[in-house]
Amino acid sequence: MASAAEPLPIEQQVAAAVKSPRITVVHFWAPWCSNCKAELAKNGWSTFIEINADVDFIFITTWRGDADDGRALLEKNGVGPQKNFQLLVHPNAARKRGERMSEFMQLPVTWLPTTWIFKDGELRYALNYGELRFPLLQQLIRDSSDKWDH
Repeated sequence: MASAAEPLPIEQQVAAAVKSPRITVVHFWAPWCSNCKAELAKNGWSTFIEINADVDFIFITTWRGDADDGRALLEKNGVGPQKNFQLLVHPNAARKRGERMSEFMQLPVTWLPTTWIFKDGELRYALNYGELRFPLLQQLIRDSSDKWDH
């Protein structure tokens, strides 16, 4: 088990992935979360991932409370077969507030879903509370594509 000072392998894997010059969306979710399920039921994520083929999407299942990694729920809602999609499962499954993961890559995770947008290793946007609105996410991805030279 990794100590508090050393990152977990999953964090190292994501940290390496977000260094890409491609935009990377990191989405924390859980199969029991009503906001997460609402996003899926609207076919939001499956369509969104497909129309953004030039963006990488990493879903991290966390706070799951049991052995359910959510793969079946994602597949039922069309998420998973996309080439630009990856599912990872955080090893801390605790749902109790005091025991659950509260940060990832030294960034706070205080709510599900939480969605981050990275480009070139830089966190461009963090949506840390509640169900996503896909037009807003699309705008943030577009904005993240812009060159930030200041």
